[in-house]
Amino acid sequence: MDPSLYKSVTTRRSLKYSYYFVAPTGGKPVLLFVHGFPNTSNDWRYQVAFFKAQGYGLIVPDMLGYGGTDKPTDYPQYTLSSMSQDVIDILDAEKVEKAVAVGHDWGSILVSRLANYHPDRFIAFAFLAAGYAPPSETKFEDLLAYASFHGQCAQCNRDLTPAYRPNSASDMSFLGTGLISLRKVHTRASKRILLLAEDPKLWVSHVAPTGALKAWVEADKRTPTASYLSEEEVKLQTEALLRGGLEGPLCWYKVRVSGVDIEDGKGIAPESYFIQKPVFFGGATQDCVCLFAMGKFVIEQHTKGPLTVKEYETGHWVMWQAKDKLNQDLLEWFQTL
Repeated sequence: MDPSLYKSVTTRRSLKYSYYFVAPTGGKPVLLFVHGFPNTSNDWRYQVAFFKAQGYGLIVPDMLGYGGTDKPTDYPQYTLSSMSQDVIDILDAEKVEKAVAVGHDWGSILVSRLANYHPDRFIAFAFLAAGYAPPSETKFEDLLAYASFHGQCAQCNRDLTPAYRPNSASDMSFLGTGLISLRKVHTRASKRILLLAEDPKLWVSHVAPTGALKAWVEADKRTPTASYLSEEEVKLQTEALLRGGLEGPLCWYKVRVSGVDIEDGKGIAPESYFIQKPVFFGGATQDCVCLFAMGKFVIEQHTKGPLTVKEYETGHWVMWQAKDKLNQDLLEWFQTL
């Protein structure tokens, strides 16, 4: 993505956000793309290129803890209500009255809160892989049928010490998650990234079960990287994580499992749990963590406006693996709004 099109804004709580911005043409709306863990705004490179050419406006932030955005390590700063307001501050800075919000992974959870807290600022909401997440009165880790990747990331955050944080290229295999196992950043690095594996079914045995990710790292296992990503793309993603570290991104999990998220969500009125605007859900049928059937069920229960559901025979990274079909489906949906 063109670095010259990035801007920055300081939000009302004095945090600097970096974001990609393109103004709309021809009366098209502005699209807000919200990425998830453990990535940056560059997640949306294929969507940005496609919808920029169509004349849509684009706001694509590096979310809190990532990329060019601030990376506080005090996890209560990562409450969803606070980060939702940060996003509104970005819209205000660009004088965008209404936008269409699109989220993936943790971005879907934040888009869920935009729908709860700020529905009047959005035309519609789209969720990819991870579906709509209603406010919960149960601790996040207690909701899991078994200790999945999410719970292990939170445990990793608890276990991190100043002497063992993945902030250098010399050692980025960190306790608990096995997200990236890099003794050195070299040409073999792309063979060691489990979350970008060619075979999404590896997540069943090596990502979800308790201790599986840690075991993957300790056994120094490797797997072919997804063929839909080039070596250069994997290198750029790895370098972005090395520069920023993972302590900030893992705060998204820590605030969730700590119970702070429960208190944070108590300010949402029960009637606001339901989305009255048009909704798009793009489910990944081979995603072994964000299960398509579960996402579809929850979103059907909480959508009061028009609902569009599309299935993609992909793993978690639907915006890369099915980029052409997804872009076309989103375009057709945007044209109905």
